[in-house]
Amino acid sequence: MAKRIVKLTFPQKLVKEPLTFQMAKKYNILPNIRRAKVTETVGELVLELEGQEQDLDKGIEFLKKAGVIVESIVGDILE
Repeated sequence: MAKRIVKLTFPQKLVKEPLTFQMAKKYNILPNIRRAKVTETVGELVLELEGQEQDLDKGIEFLKKAGVIVESIVGDILE
């Protein structure tokens, strides 16, 4: 199993959409929320994603196509 840490930024129109759940279910990815900040206008999540490498690639692409900004984070997030 591979692991990646990513920061997801959801624009206002996507804040209430269950995209993280859909990605996890559709691509068999285990998300671990490391940090979250959600307001009426923006949502920010730092997630540790665990799954098969190709599933992680597909899941991240799913989020990008939906309009989520995805940034890779190198290292560990303890906050």
